[in-house]
Amino acid sequence: MGEVTGQAFMQIENIDGGVDGHQFTRMTLGMDVETRVNIDDVKAGEIDGGVDFAAQHLALGHIARNDGVQYNGRTYNKGDTVHFEAFKPYIELANDANDELAGFRMGFGQARGSVSSLTSSFSGNIGLKLDDGSGTIYDATLMDQNGQATPRRATHIGIVDPAAAPADCTGAPATNCAPLTHLQSLVVGDENAEGTTGFTNDFFVGFQREGVDWQSPDGATVINAGQGVFINLPTSMTVEMSKLINQGVERLQTHRNDMGKQLF
Repeated sequence: MGEVTGQAFMQIENIDGGVDGHQFTRMTLGMDVETRVNIDDVKAGEIDGGVDFAAQHLALGHIARNDGVQYNGRTYNKGDTVHFEAFKPYIELANDANDELAGFRMGFGQARGSVSSLTSSFSGNIGLKLDDGSGTIYDATLMDQNGQATPRRATHIGIVDPAAAPADCTGAPATNCAPLTHLQSLVVGDENAEGTTGFTNDFFVGFQREGVDWQSPDGATVINAGQGVFINLPTSMTVEMSKLINQGVERLQTHRNDMGKQLF
């Protein structure tokens, strides 16, 4: 074996969590996945009379509707499968000062592609940008039906900022607030300088007994995940707030037989 070189199928790292007192063990698989998958109904964290994440018709990846469309820097024709790309999947454990399990998460060293769903409850973070119509760009904020910002069991998304009009989810029309069900498809990834979607290393699903500061695989960022289920969904997309309120973001084609842009 002295003449053999290569990369192990599994890499195990022990990571010091720093000030929050957690110690981490990350197990990374040296494999690449390209997939298109549909799931009818998903619920996670169903406790205390509610659910942390609830979605119907969840899909990873999609099918191109037209010839010549571009995704991920590539050109596709009608009927081509646009895979969700996930490289180096990992499972990570967080232990507290008493060496008890504080949380675990599943994620990818690199990920990009479409995520479609009809989401009624979301806990975590959606890295969407929102344009107020004047060219001012805001980070999207998860909120409840009353327009109050919340990262847990959110039902709406919009703009919460002192410089913007207050979010009103019940008005006719609503202001700076739209139900999550209007956000039917997202593209996960980071925006490249030329406008294409690059890979992100911050896409993960975490399950925490207490708040945990998860480090990105490259160590560049730290994301605080609260108790319960936490989904970190980075996206390169910018959407006009008025469009999100009125038309919503249309669903990509996720079935071989196209059932329409507002499928569900």
